[in-house]
Amino acid sequence: MAGGASDDDEGLISGINVTPLVDVVLVLLIIFMVTAKIIVSQGMPMDLPKAASGEEIQQIFSVELTAEGRTVVDSEAVSSDEKISDLARAAKAKNKDLRAVIRADRKVEHGRVIHVLDLLKRAGVAKIAFAVSPVADTVPVDTEKK
Repeated sequence: MAGGASDDDEGLISGINVTPLVDVVLVLLIIFMVTAKIIVSQGMPMDLPKAASGEEIQQIFSVELTAEGRTVVDSEAVSSDEKISDLARAAKAKNKDLRAVIRADRKVEHGRVIHVLDLLKRAGVAKIAFAVSPVADTVPVDTEKK
């Protein structure tokens, strides 16, 4: 007999086979464990500032790239992008926890932004952010092409 104990002659299964239930539960448990690890690893590590006494001020190294090709570092114009590396090293020597913010115009070439990012990383600045402007959600975005 295929399913379990049967005492009557009509072939009805009177016992419950729990093996398929255990198999399904174990498979679901494994799936949840794997997906939980993936979800946790996709989270962005945050280095939140601490403010117990408010004495220490966070220093930001700002780099602005304009569409016209100008480069402005900490509100001072520089002649070329290559000078960013020297200025970043000097600022990093003054403050070990230096954070850089890159503000690039929408029309700045992608390669130039990546070059500046590379210059900052080679200068030892590990904490880099990109400045953006908030978008007003007044008009819904239509993703379909007509």
